[in-house]
Amino acid sequence: MEDTLIQRRRMLGSDHPDTLHLAFSFAADLRALGEYDQARHLDEDTLTRRRRVLGEDHVDTLHSAHSLAADLRALGEYDQARHLDEDTLMRRRRVLGDDHVDTLRSAHSLAVDLRALGEHKRARDLHEDTLTRRRRILGHDHPDTLVSANNLANNLSALGQHEQARELHADTLIQRRRVLGDDHPSTLRSAHNLAADLHEIGRYAQACQLDEDTLARSRRVFGDDHPFTRLSAMNLTEDLRALGEHDRLSELEQWIQARHPQTGPIARSDPDG
Repeated sequence: MEDTLIQRRRMLGSDHPDTLHLAFSFAADLRALGEYDQARHLDEDTLTRRRRVLGEDHVDTLHSAHSLAADLRALGEYDQARHLDEDTLMRRRRVLGDDHVDTLRSAHSLAVDLRALGEHKRARDLHEDTLTRRRRILGHDHPDTLVSANNLANNLSALGQHEQARELHADTLIQRRRVLGDDHPSTLRSAHNLAADLHEIGRYAQACQLDEDTLARSRRVFGDDHPFTRLSAMNLTEDLRALGEHDRLSELEQWIQARHPQTGPIARSDPDG
């Protein structure tokens, strides 16, 4: 796609809407491949050009702003992402309305930024509102609705409301298994998060059983060297430690060290999405 973009810039010019659309798509591909810095630079350029050519409130300009915020978030620059998402949400509410799917995406992204910045109550309130709207507009089983449910549960957990988080994570896991299948990455994230809730409320045996299943599926779906597989294994070690299963714990720790020699202490976390 990079060669096509170069040719289109030469033929149509860098500011032509078709050129900007291709640049936007190429940045999305880079982000999907984990090339966040390259995606950021391309999205920054596209956003600057779209603002100048199309205006601040054009839907394509707002798409670029939303994508740039995603790049920043992936790079850990949450404060910058937050400011951009706040502005994009304000504009989308004004241009598209509170219930438009793009507006809800901006609200969701801003809530993720806020949680990453430790503003858990604001994030919870925004996730609650987004979840309510998505359930009404998209339905309870829509993948976007389930993302909102998962992330609201993560916020509840961050606020120490582990039983409420457990109930919502459990419901989300049931629906994702039915809609997406047992091995879908989103389903595995839900299983991981539910196990974390169970661990927090002292139900170690149930957490261990769920983490064991998640690890087995992660190894099959992602492979032994994937970061999520590593995270699943580390969480299982916490369950085994809590249950006093020292032989199994030692065996698993040796496996982790062999596969991920740079692994150090890691805290349980609730993956968003």
